[in-house]
Amino acid sequence: MTTVYLNGEYLPMSEAKISPMDRGFLFGDGIYEVIPSYDGKLVGFGPHIDRMKEGLGFIEIGLNHSHEQWREICEGLIEKNGGGNLGIYLHVSRGADSKRFHAYPNDVAPTVFGFAFEIPPAPVADKAKAKGYKVSSTEDLRWKRCNIKSTALLGNVMHFQQGYAAGNNEIILYNAEGEMTEGSACNAYIVKDGVVITPPLDNQILPGITRLMLLDILRKDGSIPVEERTVTMDEVRNADEIWLTSSSKEIAPVIALDGNPVGNGEIGDVWQKAQALYSAGKFNY
Repeated sequence: MTTVYLNGEYLPMSEAKISPMDRGFLFGDGIYEVIPSYDGKLVGFGPHIDRMKEGLGFIEIGLNHSHEQWREICEGLIEKNGGGNLGIYLHVSRGADSKRFHAYPNDVAPTVFGFAFEIPPAPVADKAKAKGYKVSSTEDLRWKRCNIKSTALLGNVMHFQQGYAAGNNEIILYNAEGEMTEGSACNAYIVKDGVVITPPLDNQILPGITRLMLLDILRKDGSIPVEERTVTMDEVRNADEIWLTSSSKEIAPVIALDGNPVGNGEIGDVWQKAQALYSAGKFNY
């Protein structure tokens, strides 16, 4: 039986209860993180918690858990759920108020929730074994604060469903100027003439932890050039390779966009090299 964490207690998931007046339930008023772990080793723990603390600050939720407190919760969930390959979901909502009112309430204790779920083994840098993704594209119709990892994900869900209903694994989004932003649940990149290119961070894009780690690893290695700049959808459609990154996907190679092959329609050599570098360095964060 899955053991979860709720407001200081570990308990069976079937016994975990929150108030229907919780603002996370009523408004999606909260912040979350998902941290992968393999055989008990967390990937990107520090940057994930830094982003959570920053997000809580953006929306003025007063929870002052330290990195050490969050690590204790994560390690507790790993231990109580048997270890192995687990994703750790952490969720903080503003908490339960006595009434439904849009303004932030005073003197309400945040709700802190976490659970563990099984994830596949870590991806390997092998083109023969890697999953090639097929994606759609569409204009990004979400809100203008995508840099906040909010639990209010309906816009992302609707975009993901659009791609899923078309038989694809994801969807790449672009703004009104025809510039790529990100995927519904991941960051996005192109490769052209051996150069990895991804949009710079702004309010349109979640500052992904895998993105942060990948770019740092590639720049430190130096063998694959990296650019952060505006990427037009014309460039995306003519790219040699397209990638998606997230904590669960790591670096996912895209082989088809809107029913058309990406490059030669096969997983690329630059992806294989980048995935090998990422696999070797991902536990250093």
